Amino acid sequence: MWVLGDQLNRGLGALAQATPRTTRVLLVESQAKMRSKRWHVQRAHLVISGMRHLADELRAEGFDVDYRRADSLPEGLRAHREEHRPGRVLATEPASWDGLTMLRTHGVETVRSNQFLTHPDEFADWAGGRSRLKMEDFYRWQRRRLGYLMDGDEPAGGQWNFDHENRLGPPKGPYAWPAPYRRSLDATDLKVLDELREYFAKGSSTGRTGLWGSDPDGTWPTSRTHALAQLQHVVDTVLPGFGPYEDAMLTTNWHLAHTLLSPALNLGMLHPREVCDAIEGAYRAGSIPIASAEGVMRQIIGWREYVWGTYWLWMPEYRDENRLDARRPIPPALLGAPTKMRCVQHVMRDINEHGYTHHIQRLMILGNLSLLAGVDPRSLSEWMWAGFVDGAEWVMLPNVIGMALFADGGRMATKPYAAGGAYIDRMSDYCKGCAYDRKQRTGPDACPFTTLYWDFLARHREVLLRNPRVAQQVRAADRLSDLADVRTRAADVLNALDDGIL
Repeated sequence: MWVLGDQLNRGLGALAQATPRTTRVLLVESQAKMRSKRWHVQRAHLVISGMRHLADELRAEGFDVDYRRADSLPEGLRAHREEHRPGRVLATEPASWDGLTMLRTHGVETVRSNQFLTHPDEFADWAGGRSRLKMEDFYRWQRRRLGYLMDGDEPAGGQWNFDHENRLGPPKGPYAWPAPYRRSLDATDLKVLDELREYFAKGSSTGRTGLWGSDPDGTWPTSRTHALAQLQHVVDTVLPGFGPYEDAMLTTNWHLAHTLLSPALNLGMLHPREVCDAIEGAYRAGSIPIASAEGVMRQIIGWREYVWGTYWLWMPEYRDENRLDARRPIPPALLGAPTKMRCVQHVMRDINEHGYTHHIQRLMILGNLSLLAGVDPRSLSEWMWAGFVDGAEWVMLPNVIGMALFADGGRMATKPYAAGGAYIDRMSDYCKGCAYDRKQRTGPDACPFTTLYWDFLARHREVLLRNPRVAQQVRAADRLSDLADVRTRAADVLNALDDGIL
């Protein structure tokens, strides 16, 4: 049985029914995968250490585990077959299109995945015949189907959506944010970290590959035991304050009241059902307010499963979508170059230190800047996939192509999520002390987001004017008396962005 690096749970798929008497387990570390991208060290460490922890757990249970380092995944499979001559090789359906193609190409049988609450076949059935897919419709279908936060046929709390209570700007004055779960690195964690450093120190790193970012500090679980401890900490300590400030952004705190469970979920260490059961139980016990319980439930059974479903529904053509013809490479400011944009400074500091920022920072700082500047969608997807501890192709393609960059022309999001400095100022403390003025759209001190926002509306006027959700803003851009100056300033901003001097 071949267990892939994002299926790290004894209870998932084919592994759930396996016994040491009948099954040998194969895990493969792919050197080609390591060389394929410039990985955040915490991302690479999390996957490899997670694989090794699972191998140790399976050995302790009595399994014969063939843990291999190979130049590629197929090479690891070939060597395994040559040595052990298995009658068949079985795997759980993978979480990527290319992974499924690879298994089929090499004669590996697959078992239906239960890693999500909605299988791609079920999502396709739900989507079939609909003229337009809406996440809110899917989310309500999920609530009714799965029974979470329901009082009979009605939603708990009397309404489906508590977004209006969960979109507050930063709190005024001091606020007691809950500390995230953290543990000490164990012997396996430390050995993996040493080996990663050694591997890339031997010249296996180029300008486009290698490692970056701060070393792991024990925030991210590398075993099922760690993940369950993190979940308990989240339910007891974090979730009671989750909702109100989930969209806020602060220079003084990188995690706020976010659960930080996505890495463990995306690697299979936690199953979404057990997370949702814990949320439901805490809400029914009165320890989590309905707005917070609904907010995090929406992220798990709504958005996360919706992204998973659309990925499989629209692949493989979806990864090449680029309706706005965006071709700019990743800006140097996202690759380590200094920048005077205070919002980008702090988001990149958090990514460097933790391999993580929350959803609004990803969408409205990184995604927004990339949308306004015209960054290539595939490049941004690949960068986020390698740079975030919860990165995966199925996560990043729909979120970047569909949500952040509007590269699919509106199949996922009904409008482009473009915004100027005013939104960033409202939802963060980033603008205080910034070298740029969020209120200015022209001149050397004008906020790049504000300038590029108006330029974006003018640049894509014909496309956006047909969208009723942004047509009013496009007409407002038409009426700007200084639009020509804005567009001249925008050209300077884009040149400075490309040169890493913005």
